[in-house]
Amino acid sequence: MSDFYQNGLITNFHNLQQRSVEDLEQELTRFAKRRPMGLILPSLYSELEGPALSHIVDELARVPYLSEIVIGLDRADRDQFLHARTFFSRLPQKHRILWNDGPRLQALDAELRGEDLAPDEPGKGRNVWYCAGYVQTTRTEAVALHDCDIVTYDRGLLARLIYPVANPQFNYEFCKGYYPRIADGKLNGRVARLMVTPLLRALKKIYGNLPYLEYLDSYRYPLSGEFSMRTDVLESIRIPSDWGLEIGVLSEVHRNYSTKRLCQVDIADAYDHKHQPMSEDDAGGGLNRMSLDIAKALYRKLATLGVQINVEDFRTIKATYYRIALDLIEAYYNDALMNGLKLDRHSEEQAVELFADNLMEAGKAFLEHPRDKPFIPSWNRVLAAFPDLLERMHEAVELDNAGEV
Repeated sequence: MSDFYQNGLITNFHNLQQRSVEDLEQELTRFAKRRPMGLILPSLYSELEGPALSHIVDELARVPYLSEIVIGLDRADRDQFLHARTFFSRLPQKHRILWNDGPRLQALDAELRGEDLAPDEPGKGRNVWYCAGYVQTTRTEAVALHDCDIVTYDRGLLARLIYPVANPQFNYEFCKGYYPRIADGKLNGRVARLMVTPLLRALKKIYGNLPYLEYLDSYRYPLSGEFSMRTDVLESIRIPSDWGLEIGVLSEVHRNYSTKRLCQVDIADAYDHKHQPMSEDDAGGGLNRMSLDIAKALYRKLATLGVQINVEDFRTIKATYYRIALDLIEAYYNDALMNGLKLDRHSEEQAVELFADNLMEAGKAFLEHPRDKPFIPSWNRVLAAFPDLLERMHEAVELDNAGEV
């Protein structure tokens, strides 16, 4: 059972008692008559061969309130796409697969690229962006999104995730999921614990309690890959194409909506998924790349708020961050010890050292490349250039899913 405190800028939905999944689903089924609901699943083809996704599909097959499931499929050739159609065919809900590497969607991507409106790089951001466009052609009015590598998944996660934006009596536009990152007797979530939280606190110490920083620090797990929203939110937000996706989405909804319209919800007592390596020797992969992209996303956002950041500031940010992060390691270690969990202080400090260096590297990249366009354009902008694009995307997806490929 989690606590009941409302101690941030956004509403926090707790798991105060063990309400049954069946009870939640019964209520959501009633909501669905007024507010149809959908789900986005961004997936790599390799996840169809992993331990988590088959179980997720089995759980989703038992969900009674979803009107549509949209699967974004990356890194799949023709035979793999055909296998994916069979793999997901056991879903009783209407479902469609966006074959992002298929010729029909690639042709649309090339058309967008000709107007400099296509995502710059492959990845989850690009996948989610195309799914967000397709969802706007469906009947859904509330949509959730979660990852496809959750090995501890159960359908109660989805019910709790979508409830705040599905309930017609609520006024929330966006909801973020959170959960404890504990698995196999270990305290996980290194980037959130050791990089994002101490960095936000360092930035507040240097630049003051800016509303944006207070807002981000209100999220218990800002890097979770699980969130839900009213479908119309997808029209105007700009989705980052890099590893700053989660922070970028939080920044966009903060820009577009009052914090009274945003919330977070406790969606799981236990959560485990595929763990990214630290990749100390590869700045282009793993948590190394993730921390760089997150830092750049935060620097860019602060710049849009009028905060002036120069070379000397990055040294101060690094030093302040490093001290706060080391203090937090002590707190995490003691918390883990009391709860019988494992925490390797040596590897924790190594991670902090890497993240601290990356704060400087991200600052350097921020100053040297001021013309970078980290966000994919909003769908409102795309439709201004190509008014019929969503209709053509819908037709392409229908042909891929029902016809010859």
